[in-house]
Amino acid sequence: MDRDDQTLRFYAQEAAVYTSRGRKPSQRRIEAFLSMLPAAATILELGCGAGQDSEFMIAKGFNVHPTDGTPEIAQAAEKRLGRPVATLLFGDLDEDGIFDGIWANACLLHVPRADLSGILARINTALKKGGVFYASFKAGDADGRDQFDRYYNYPSESWLRGIYAAFPWESVSIEAGRGSGYDQKPTDWLHVTAISRI
Repeated sequence: MDRDDQTLRFYAQEAAVYTSRGRKPSQRRIEAFLSMLPAAATILELGCGAGQDSEFMIAKGFNVHPTDGTPEIAQAAEKRLGRPVATLLFGDLDEDGIFDGIWANACLLHVPRADLSGILARINTALKKGGVFYASFKAGDADGRDQFDRYYNYPSESWLRGIYAAFPWESVSIEAGRGSGYDQKPTDWLHVTAISRI
């Protein structure tokens, strides 16, 4: 089980509002991610939301495959991008050595704690050797729900490092930062960049 139906229901019901709020792409972090990839690299975006990050990467000449777990949100991203956006739940990722990079901005934070290891295994397998994987999480010490009843795994840095350590990464770096989200509340974030073993 890698899904939380209450969280998916929120995104389905709020898709129009969620995808029209004008969120800007995480430009500095995307550029750092792209700088680690070859030109025109093949990138999978998980949880693409309205498609802002995919749009930015496509404009830079990368071969981006945007996906989202909510059909209504995938459809909104498809209209924005003018290209197909697959509806994909993390647990349905079933590729082997296909992607140069995987971008998962503020989406794996909804994976139940007990299931995150299995999702990371799928991501590690889907990457080419030396592939780059970025994910961001709302930091915390115990999982729980927010004011919208969305589930969050709220990891600490040490807990995340333990989960990532089960897989053959060449390197894993974690950067703490401050920011916000849909709820507009001040939030501690953990930004994780992992490179698959060469």
